[in-house]
Order: sequence, then C-alpha cells, then structure tokens
Amino acid sequence: MTSNGGTPEGEAVSWAGFTVEAPEFAAAVEERFGSFVHHVLATLRKDGSPRTSGLEVRFVGGQLWLGMMTGSLKALDLRRDPRFSLQANPGEGTGMGGGDVRISGRAFEVGDEEAAKAGYVEEVGPPEPFHLFRTEVTEVVRTYVEDDTYLVVQVWKPGEPVRTLKRT
Repeated sequence: MTSNGGTPEGEAVSWAGFTVEAPEFAAAVEERFGSFVHHVLATLRKDGSPRTSGLEVRFVGGQLWLGMMTGSLKALDLRRDPRFSLQANPGEGTGMGGGDVRISGRAFEVGDEEAAKAGYVEEVGPPEPFHLFRTEVTEVVRTYVEDDTYLVVQVWKPGEPVRTLKRT
C-alpha cells in the first residue's frame, strides 16, 4: 500500500496496457461504455467519504480519458486524491445488456500545455475550459448473467490473467 492507502505505483497500467494484456476483455468493456454517453464516477472527498457524479468518458489514442467542467468537485477530488472508480451506465430497465462494468484506478490531470490535451480537444471538441484526466487502471470487473443460469464475474488486474468466476 502507498501512504494514502492506494495500491503501489507499479500495479497500474494505461488503457493501452490493459488492451495488450486482455484484448477481448478490453473490447467488451469499451463496447459496454460506448453503449451510453453518461456514466458514474466515484471519487473521494476531502474527508475520505465517497462522492458519485455523472461523467462522460472517452477512449482516445489508447487512453481512457475523464473530462469535466472547470472547478467541478470531482475534478478537485481527483487533484487531491487520484483514486477513482467508474461504473458504466446500466441502461434502461434492469436487463444491463452487456453486463455491469466497473473500472478502478488513478487519474492524473493533463496540463493545458500538453500535446495530449490538444489532441483530445481536436478529437472530442469539448466545451472549454475544462479539466482533463489521464487514467491508470488498477482493476476492471464485469458481471453478467449467462444462459439465465450463471452469474459470471470477470476480474482483471495488471500483470494477471482475467479471472472468471461462475455462480448459480
């Protein structure tokens, strides 16, 4: 553990690193997030309690990007403590087509002068000014129902294969 309770620095990878380690799983996760525009981001408040907020996410240039309005509380939370969890929009009703997908990791703000931010602006065209955070992934979890019989949970962590657990 690091001093702030997170995982050691070596246990996180970029989105591109995740796609290299688990390409089929990464594709399923991107597809699930691509099904809807808005998702739910969890950050940590100054007092350590959780904060959930709506958020649009983008997969651009091998990265998972979190963009948000200037001065938003979630941006201030991430500046103070980079740990986050992101849950894909479950969709309409309770079917959760494609499953329940969550990504955990750390997010680091990209400065206005960095080429990555200029590339993001060119690709996405967000309203400016805005905060942009590059992510490092520490865990990805997908839960879904298979054949109306099994609850399937897939878990990936850096340097490990995807683990699949099935329950009836």
